[in-house]
Amino acid sequence: MIFSHYQTRPLSSSNTAAVMPLSLDLGLTTTNVERTPEGWLLLDGQILTFPQVDRINEEENGCFRLADGDLHKVEDFSAITNRYYSLMPTPKSPTMLISGIPMHRIKDTTPLEDTSEKIRALAKPYGRILDTTTGLGYTAILAARTAEEVITIEFDPVVLNICRQNPWSRELFSNPKIVKLVGDSYDLADQFENEHFNAVIHDPPTFNLAGHLYSKAIYDTFYRILKANGRLFHYIGNPKSKSGASVGRGVVERLKQAGFKVTPKPRAFGVLAEKI
Repeated sequence: MIFSHYQTRPLSSSNTAAVMPLSLDLGLTTTNVERTPEGWLLLDGQILTFPQVDRINEEENGCFRLADGDLHKVEDFSAITNRYYSLMPTPKSPTMLISGIPMHRIKDTTPLEDTSEKIRALAKPYGRILDTTTGLGYTAILAARTAEEVITIEFDPVVLNICRQNPWSRELFSNPKIVKLVGDSYDLADQFENEHFNAVIHDPPTFNLAGHLYSKAIYDTFYRILKANGRLFHYIGNPKSKSGASVGRGVVERLKQAGFKVTPKPRAFGVLAEKI
């Protein structure tokens, strides 16, 4: 069971209702819980105490698991990347904070809608898809709804640990069409044979954190492993920002050098590259 303040705000100790609706999975489903003198009686017999409700409500950027009566924030530190990860709630699907920076766009949108824009920019995924950065798995999950197979790569195993605790990421582990790999996309993508994929979805960390994932060398690899007329969606960032515009110019130039035809996709904050 996992909660954020979006679910527990109505459950404060001042609430005198005998029964209240509550989601135990960050808004995916709702059930009824009963008030007791200590807190709220949940389906498995655990009690979400009033102090625990207050703890959840105090932290607007945190999600919490209740296990054996104890409350645990969904967070972890990676010795591999030296980054702190935590699950951050939104009114709908959660995102992940990476050292305090949201993984998805959340201003005037939601993490799932942000992901859907990238999928729409690519057009309907079909055949075999490569997703170069798993994150919370939303890209792989949405792509797998129409594709035959999605191979998704995550650099940091700690991120997958966060995924396992996120109800919105369940299909990443239950959908047999999704194949998960752990490693650097720069290295793993190069191991695939020529014309292996119908499309690639490339949503790398910022240029400062992973410059090699913006290199001509990886674009050459994408060109090689894509089938004829294959498509690559490359997320860049806000094209109206100084950094987004600067990075974008370099990305477009190197993609063209690799042989791609490039079309801006500003609604998705990226570009579509087509193998010609």
